[in-house]
Amino acid sequence: MLLCLDEKLDYEILESSIASMPKGEKTEDEIVQEAMEHPIGSPRLSELAAGKQKVVIICSDHTRPVPSRHIIPFMLREIREGNPQADITLLIATGFHRATTREELVDKFGEEIVANEKIEIHDSRDMQAMTDLGVLPSGAPLLINKTAAQADLLVSEGFIETHFFAGFSGGRKSVLPGVSSQITVWGNHCSAFIDSPYSRTGILEGNPIHRDMVAASKMARQQYIVNAVIDADKKVVHAVAGDAIEAHEAGCRFLQQYCQVTPQKPADIAISTNGGYPLDQNMYQSVKGMTAAEAASKDGGIIIMVANCGDGHGGEGFYEALKNCESPQALMEEILKVPQDETKPDQWEYQIQSRILIHHKVIYVMCEKYRAMAEEMGFETAADVNEALALALKEKGEGAHIAVIPDGVSVMVH
Repeated sequence: MLLCLDEKLDYEILESSIASMPKGEKTEDEIVQEAMEHPIGSPRLSELAAGKQKVVIICSDHTRPVPSRHIIPFMLREIREGNPQADITLLIATGFHRATTREELVDKFGEEIVANEKIEIHDSRDMQAMTDLGVLPSGAPLLINKTAAQADLLVSEGFIETHFFAGFSGGRKSVLPGVSSQITVWGNHCSAFIDSPYSRTGILEGNPIHRDMVAASKMARQQYIVNAVIDADKKVVHAVAGDAIEAHEAGCRFLQQYCQVTPQKPADIAISTNGGYPLDQNMYQSVKGMTAAEAASKDGGIIIMVANCGDGHGGEGFYEALKNCESPQALMEEILKVPQDETKPDQWEYQIQSRILIHHKVIYVMCEKYRAMAEEMGFETAADVNEALALALKEKGEGAHIAVIPDGVSVMVH
């Protein structure tokens, strides 16, 4: 779907400069291996694995474009170099998502790893599979997957991108929400935390959600990570390895210098995406890319969200709350009254969506199958991005300032 912009229009393009970073001659594998050879704040993984019987690698699930084929083989190899007898489990961090299918696992890791390694898929709703590790700074209980809690060595793979309320993905997120119980996720994603002005893209300092996630990582004894930074083609362009907190922070600092963008002025119309597949499979996930448009827009501006959403809404609670509310403002008032320990499934996502809808009209450009459903939820829809832009210009005028954000999940708009 090609956006056609008349040169007479007043527009700017806000995009990450990852594509312009010096790439050198290294392959994706070499970038990861070099990071693992020079761990930050930690011994090498082979040294950490020595003498450890139960080793658990937390792996991201099917909703994340983590380049696992370029990470997991090297983690497995290095663990076995340090301890050939290690009992290794790949624990799929589904967080609050559905279970990953075998086909998706093969797509992620390759047939050889799926056929030969021990793989367990986390289920945040299975309370019998959880271990209580204590209380987080927020007061929420930390209940995590038993396999992770009982590991002699807990490590993780992942990738670092901007995140619309945790600041950045990766690192500590493998534990919370990755392999935590739904009760712990609800506590971490409570309405007061989501409402914090620090719970925003690219912000770690003062972010209450990040603070709980770091505490969860330490309480779970997450010792080591390998996290990649990827470009628009989902290729590894940088990697960090080492201590779960230190290496992650180094990766965030690296990414920030390439993803922070400052608009010339607030937009009357902002066009964003969720970075394409796999992140634009549903409306629930697409709230992320929409927050970039929100940050670039003036109050009352129109947001055009381009996301396929072939899986529909992506969350029953998300769908029902938006469909049945009297107004986004009324829904927000209701959400803010919910105590931390009574947080509802999907509440954080429809809280952020409500925040956007209170201040902006949103036009969804999505698959035809679910357009009627999106309209039930309070969105306008269009068949393609040019039709949506024509509708927005009719309302805002030909002199409207337009911000085009090709990948809303890859930028920090400040």
